[in-house]
Amino acid sequence: MAVSLQKGQRVSLEKVAPGLVAGFIGLGWDVKSTDTGYDFDLDASAFLLGANEKLISDNHFIFYNNSTSPDPDKSVQLMGDNRTGEGEGDDEVIVVDLRKIPAEVEKIVICVTIHEADKRGQNFGQVRNAYVRLVDVQSKKEVLRYDLEEDFSVETALIMTELYRKNGEWRVNAVGSGYQGGLQALLNRYS
Repeated sequence: MAVSLQKGQRVSLEKVAPGLVAGFIGLGWDVKSTDTGYDFDLDASAFLLGANEKLISDNHFIFYNNSTSPDPDKSVQLMGDNRTGEGEGDDEVIVVDLRKIPAEVEKIVICVTIHEADKRGQNFGQVRNAYVRLVDVQSKKEVLRYDLEEDFSVETALIMTELYRKNGEWRVNAVGSGYQGGLQALLNRYS
């Protein structure tokens, strides 16, 4: 049975999923019946941060135009870009191989932003049922799940969760923080 996280809750992956070596991070959402005249194009991204809480390099920002981490093992990969969010299940997936993430990566921040939100008059208040979940690649079982329950009526960027190293093990933090300014606001924070 998957662990259901609450905002701000932190858990050790070793305790909730002993032996987990790789997982996929599935992100999903539905659009409320708001008509802005445009499709909602939500984009998942990952920021691979060093000990200083900043991007190690521009190539450590994983998004639709840079879908694979720069390490030789390609330890973090974004699997495609869903431009409408339609359909059941995960809308976008990021695969993370915890065994192969270089030691210089201390934290992986998983985010969702709305593409061209200002131009399209869109925000996360028009999105419902947003979640992030971690699934064990080997067993295909859901390990963790975090359902966003807040109404982000002006925000166009969300930090969903963080994977981070502490005392040699990977931990997860359910963040659930919203930002105005879309992807650029997150780039400003982590660059």
